[in-house]
Amino acid sequence: MRKLLALALFFATATIFAQGTVTGTVIDSEMNGPLPGANVMVVGSRTGTTTDFDGNFSLEVDGSSGTLEITFVGFKSKRVQFNFSGNSQDLGEIVLVGDDNALDEIVITSFSLAIDRKTPVAVSTIKGEEIEMKLGNQEFPEILNTTPGVYATKSGGGFGDAELRMRGFGSTNIAVMINGVPVNDMENGRVYWSNWAGLSDVTRTMQVQRGLGAAKVAVPSIGGTVNIVTKTTDIERGGNIIASTGNDGYQKFGATVSTGKTENGWATTVSASKTTGERFADGLQFEGYNYFLSVAKEINENHELSFTMFGAPQRHGQRETQYSIEDYERSDRGIKFNGDWGYRNGEVVNIQDNYYHKPQISLNHYWDINDKTELSTAAYVSFGTGGGGGYTGDANLRSVNSPYRSAPYQPINLDLVVDENVANGIDGSGTILYNSVNNHNWYGVLSTLSTELTEDLELMGGIDLRYYEGKHYQEVKDLLGGQYWADGGNINNPTNLARTGDKINYYNDGIVLWEGLFAQAEYSKDDFSAFLSLSGSNTSYKRIDYFTYEDSDPIQETDFESYIGFMTKGGANYNIDDNHNIFANVGYFERAPDFDAVFPNNENIVNSEAENEKIFSVEAGYGFRSSNLRIDLNLYRTQWLDRTQVQSIVVRGDEEGEEDQQYFGNLLGVDALHQGVELEFEYKPWEVLTVNGMFSYGDWRWSNDITNVQFFDEEQAPVGEPVDLFIEDTPVGNQPQTSLALGLNAEVFPGTFVRGNFNYFSRMYAQYDPSSRNDDEVEFTDPWEAPDYGVFDLGFTHKFAFGSFDATINANVYNVLDTEYISDVTDGTRRDQFEGPDGQTRTRLVSNAQDASVYYGFGRTYTVGMKINF
Repeated sequence: MRKLLALALFFATATIFAQGTVTGTVIDSEMNGPLPGANVMVVGSRTGTTTDFDGNFSLEVDGSSGTLEITFVGFKSKRVQFNFSGNSQDLGEIVLVGDDNALDEIVITSFSLAIDRKTPVAVSTIKGEEIEMKLGNQEFPEILNTTPGVYATKSGGGFGDAELRMRGFGSTNIAVMINGVPVNDMENGRVYWSNWAGLSDVTRTMQVQRGLGAAKVAVPSIGGTVNIVTKTTDIERGGNIIASTGNDGYQKFGATVSTGKTENGWATTVSASKTTGERFADGLQFEGYNYFLSVAKEINENHELSFTMFGAPQRHGQRETQYSIEDYERSDRGIKFNGDWGYRNGEVVNIQDNYYHKPQISLNHYWDINDKTELSTAAYVSFGTGGGGGYTGDANLRSVNSPYRSAPYQPINLDLVVDENVANGIDGSGTILYNSVNNHNWYGVLSTLSTELTEDLELMGGIDLRYYEGKHYQEVKDLLGGQYWADGGNINNPTNLARTGDKINYYNDGIVLWEGLFAQAEYSKDDFSAFLSLSGSNTSYKRIDYFTYEDSDPIQETDFESYIGFMTKGGANYNIDDNHNIFANVGYFERAPDFDAVFPNNENIVNSEAENEKIFSVEAGYGFRSSNLRIDLNLYRTQWLDRTQVQSIVVRGDEEGEEDQQYFGNLLGVDALHQGVELEFEYKPWEVLTVNGMFSYGDWRWSNDITNVQFFDEEQAPVGEPVDLFIEDTPVGNQPQTSLALGLNAEVFPGTFVRGNFNYFSRMYAQYDPSSRNDDEVEFTDPWEAPDYGVFDLGFTHKFAFGSFDATINANVYNVLDTEYISDVTDGTRRDQFEGPDGQTRTRLVSNAQDASVYYGFGRTYTVGMKINF
């Protein structure tokens, strides 16, 4: 650590005295237009810059002669010599030619990266270099918090437990694609970021398309689409070594090696890393690995194959339980308090944890049929194994006043539970730890045929086939000293004396079939471009329940229930002149209800009232581009009908030690309206300084009341009777409806950068408890509005020559001012009596800070890392 900081201090004070200036303009050969963001480097040094919005660059160089190398994703790199006798030289226009080989591996079938001033969608792009500089030990989605309409938090704070929300929609309504392959869970639509915790190491580009997005495949996201492009097989031979450290024992080590393209057309890239440590809150130890393999073979000038495999196995402790603000204040650990862990025999034990491994393997074939027609095909598989831990039984462990704590708010003493279980003898364990296992097998094929009908019109179409099988059950993880666990959850074995590894409580399979077709026409001529997209899908669900129904019961396995969905969307962009453009898009789609909406109540009885969700969205935007300023402004309105939603709630225990309970409910037929305005800008007053920022204002509300909602506990048992919920005009919770950001990035010395970023969030309402709004004689107000907050981050980057190698040091401090803020909040459920204007006693729901359950964001944290390229 001391050596790393000494290196950073030494190289940060080094300066290079410029002797001249080289200027030029980088041009796209196909579009005959500028290439903003192209990299311009002096060969053999770390001196470099990027082109501005008009493709222009100005670079101070050390010496009157040398060679520049210009690179841009998807284009062949180009080297240009400079030689001047005065103080400067203008190289004029430098034309880059598209590199099909470089693009084949990232433009896979349905995948679409939006093109500036051409694709009519609201879009923000984050390059891999920016992710590498800024991310550090943050959660992967948190890099998106400077994007309008996006809110990413650490949730409970465990490694990979991030939550991503966009325009008021949760992860179930945000399409996430990796190299064009959808990764949202096929049953419930969720994205588990812990499955991709190491993906940032191999990300080349990350693009957020808010709203409809430009994806051709039938992934009708409502909030938006996150497109993640991993690194391709590097054409040049080389690699890198990385090492970083941070707060709370954070350590990361990794390496990447590439063979380069051999004479016989083979190229291989291998990357691996290991990350360990703890998190800011207590009891959140973690260990994670990341691996990436890409092998490409150029068969001939018309055919290329590439094989890609990546995964991120991990295990981490969690903070599942939200507590009241008062609980955090009473605890001597403050906002670091976590009640979901303890000790056994002096070793840390998490009663709530997560472990998972979900490798994704794909084989891609690219066929250049002729000069105008191309066929791209990807066959992929993904095998997920793992789950999350919890406990069940007589012991009250989660309560802050639990008798199994040495004192209130102290870690759980699991040795006391062991003593009780041992004393039970032949009566078995009274409390155990279990795993909720969610394994799955996922197979898919994506294929797209595209052809140029004319110079201005391109037509493409394809298929999207998927098969998904998920296996869900609980198993005994630890009997905690007892001889067995008496489980009555299996009707086929009602007196099950379960031992470690045996299945308990529930065991069922979910099978999903997906057949999709899509087609899109794209027109582009001069300053006008437009697209029209059509897609259809058939989603079929089957459920098999091995515990609820006898083996002889035909209903143990259902037939497939099928739902036809479709989507149509279109948009147009018009470049008014070299500086101004306008765009608009509109879309309507219907998508199949979620698996749990078709088979509610964890039973094999089909919900005859389940129907397609219906979404209508319209958006318009304006863009401005100049040599040093970029502005994007857009308005949107999304109407959602017959929504299905899985809602989780926490019912707090009383002050005498009753444990908090978490329940889940399937909400059907919910309507919502989301509308707002978004602004994003980037200003470069000087070559060495960039200022960027964003502003977002949303108005997101539920539009109707709903009826007959059943809630369940964590063991899938019904809780109480179905209820009606009165939620009309209630604000959508758990995402700030107003947000802004301001960032600065300054090159203080050649190759040395200092940056700062400030995020501010406002109007965040609590996630309401639907079951508390179930009485039409009770007066309801909006859920509690959490306090506004702002977070300031600082970063430092230095690029230098490390012997004969290139090296980079990155350092980041997050939440520099150590601001205490609430990042996630659930509304309270308490009711009180008051006297109305007519003198009658009335009841109202109390929504305030005292009754809310919250997660606090992290305090001040940091990382320091070094990367050496060879």
